[in-house]
Amino acid sequence: MIRLLIVDDQPIFRQDLATLLSLEADLEVVGQAENGQDAIALVPSLQPDVILMDVRMPICDGVTATAEIHQRYTWIRILVLTTFDDDEYIEQCLKAGALGYLLKDTPPAQIAIAIRSVYLGYSQLGPTIAPKVFAQLQRDDPPQAPSSHPLSKREQEVVRLIGQGKNNQEIARSLYLTEGTVRNYVTRIMMLLGVSNRVQAALWAKQHLQD
Repeated sequence: MIRLLIVDDQPIFRQDLATLLSLEADLEVVGQAENGQDAIALVPSLQPDVILMDVRMPICDGVTATAEIHQRYTWIRILVLTTFDDDEYIEQCLKAGALGYLLKDTPPAQIAIAIRSVYLGYSQLGPTIAPKVFAQLQRDDPPQAPSSHPLSKREQEVVRLIGQGKNNQEIARSLYLTEGTVRNYVTRIMMLLGVSNRVQAALWAKQHLQD
């Protein structure tokens, strides 16, 4: 069972979302908070697995709450769910430690899928958010591998599929590998490329590997 904490200053949205997510057999809403300060206070007792975090809230915003919770409880996954797709908010939330960023018009079924994915440690970006993240990474001049990059043929196959947005299970199926083997490849690839997440690895693949 995945334990959820919903943080949003709109009570009707918060309660409706809690009701919908509670219909999922593997999701349990263990608490609700109306601002980041309340969320920070509730985390020690509720011990949620995933936090759905709004961005713009009174008293304490989602960026501040995300940073503080991530610093204290690194194992808790934070998925931003907001109406705002401003570049600045996206960048601040991801740098603060959020593992995903979705807009509130995302269908509930897709939100549930995203919750399960971030719970497993996978990044989740909404379809209008991902291009903004890639643009930010390009502006930030992400680490470049040497012209003779260190990846083996199999590692290139894995990172190319990461660049296509595939998760570990899909990569394993495509390459006839176990999911555990794919996880090992992904860890090694990130270490060799000097990147810290799948988004940067995907950007590297798009820049360096031709389909």
